[in-house]
Amino acid sequence: MDAEASPFESSETVASFLASTPLLIESWRLCSVANTTPGAAFVSHQIGDVGYFALSGEEDQCLSFRNLVALENAGHGLFPPLSNNNNNNHNNIINGEEEAVMVHAGLLKLFVSLRRSQTFQDQMSALTEKSKSIVITGHSIGGTTASLCALWLLSSLQSVSSTPSVLCITFGSPLLGNASLSRAILRERWGGNFFHVVSKYDIMPRLLLAPIESCSAQVLHFLLQCFQHFRNLGVHVQLRDEEKAALSSFVSAYLRASSLQEGEERESSSNMSYCPFGSYLFCSQEGAVCLENAVSVMTMMHLMFMPAEANPMCCIQDHLNYGDYVDKISSQFLKTSFMQQDELPESSYEAGVALALQSLGINSHEPAAAPAKECLKIARRLGRAPSLNCANLAVRLSKYTPHRAEIEWYMASCDESGEQLGYYDAFKHRGSSKKGNRVNMNRLMLAAFWDGVIKMMETNELPHDFHRRAKWVNASQFYMLLVEPLDIAEYYRTGMHHVKGHYLAHGRERRFEIFDRWWKERSINDQKQSRSRSKFAGLTQDSCFWAKVEEAREWLTNFRSETDTRKLHSLWESINNFDSYAAGLVQRKEVSKDVMAKNSSYMKWLQELADLRSQVL
Repeated sequence: MDAEASPFESSETVASFLASTPLLIESWRLCSVANTTPGAAFVSHQIGDVGYFALSGEEDQCLSFRNLVALENAGHGLFPPLSNNNNNNHNNIINGEEEAVMVHAGLLKLFVSLRRSQTFQDQMSALTEKSKSIVITGHSIGGTTASLCALWLLSSLQSVSSTPSVLCITFGSPLLGNASLSRAILRERWGGNFFHVVSKYDIMPRLLLAPIESCSAQVLHFLLQCFQHFRNLGVHVQLRDEEKAALSSFVSAYLRASSLQEGEERESSSNMSYCPFGSYLFCSQEGAVCLENAVSVMTMMHLMFMPAEANPMCCIQDHLNYGDYVDKISSQFLKTSFMQQDELPESSYEAGVALALQSLGINSHEPAAAPAKECLKIARRLGRAPSLNCANLAVRLSKYTPHRAEIEWYMASCDESGEQLGYYDAFKHRGSSKKGNRVNMNRLMLAAFWDGVIKMMETNELPHDFHRRAKWVNASQFYMLLVEPLDIAEYYRTGMHHVKGHYLAHGRERRFEIFDRWWKERSINDQKQSRSRSKFAGLTQDSCFWAKVEEAREWLTNFRSETDTRKLHSLWESINNFDSYAAGLVQRKEVSKDVMAKNSSYMKWLQELADLRSQVL
């Protein structure tokens, strides 16, 4: 057994807790009303302080194609937090880092059309005003549309001080978007607002995971027609032989593709892959289990579905039987589970895994039992690992404090030096100084630490909202303000600007660009009101200030030798713009003392500019 340090947390407990509330029963009841009310795209209902909003799953055309489009196509202002991430992702695409936030094109179009309805706006506004909690729900395609609706509502309520809580519950809904959407939702801490109920053999939640060649528009249309036919006439309707063959072929193709993909990275560009988000309640006749980790959710979808190949008809029947599952789970959540004497587990952790397998309807002797058991264990390990890594990283950060302190001491000694060069220029012209070389070593060690932090972020080893946690935003900002001037000094000291070009365009390390973005995206609550300073800042608030000084020095040199009138005008404009910018920083005291040192590069530049102006003007 995999050793665990903390008490066992059973995923079955989460499922039982939700089943013990009226949320599942009431949500499914409203979904049934929405699906059976002719011409109704949605229905709403108020029960005390809880407002329910159910979307119909009757729309059968939007899944005809499975292509993804950027979420920003919905229009400006519909999904501000996710759209902001999407804008950042656009820059990341250029750098080859991360794909854009994308969603199913047909479903996005369906929701945008729905939202334009005045009736939709009126009912949603009424629910928001009357309710302390809003439950948005839907079955089948209506469930995925409900997810988009919940994302829109969460986005629109984010800037409001007092808002109702939002919960989205879906039943048998197809996946909505790609991995970037899943990560963006986690970064906003919205993962807990989404709860997806998936029955053992339902093909609909797995539909967009099937290989493209087996999931043609014709096959999709056939499946959707089957669902509609069975819903209207009952689940005991028999298919023709050719229809059974088509359904069996599709199920077999899906299972083959899932087997090949299991445990491997998904093929092709990740922006064309669908990825789950939120919590998934997998239910069977024996109970239910809740999973949150996306990899485990995908694996469990495959493992639970494996027996469906022997009876493809159950794929359609299970999609329409959520009422039975909800009633059974809700009425049996206090049922005592038991095991045979020869199957008694060695520990409470193993017992929890065994009970979870029972709830999934997977017999311990089935071929899927072993991988399903491992999937449950991995889900828990993956769920806890980012938080543990974050805690360990905080310990490691404290061990780097002496390296940072030595740099701060060096800065203070430069300010007190009789040479009056200042921090930046003293390091730039340090020569073979032992003290300067020691600081350079500390600079490199801190860079290695922060590069490691970024690598852990990009490999999903840290919490998805790591870059929004005040501790790490502030720590990275302080590091950048303290150390980037040294990086700039080293860049120009070694003449790299002659080889690559100026620092800002060609030499700035990627870590500083990322930390800049963290600082700009920090929570509004963390952005303190700016106050006028009574003395110079401890660190210059523009970490790239000295790189701008170096460029301004070159502009002065070029101005003296330039003869082209247009170029002279451009240079003079750039010089004056920087002069105004730097003067503003000094006036607001947003620079440190080293900027104003008598022999600093900036003070020399000011003197050269004054001399030039006296000649020109």
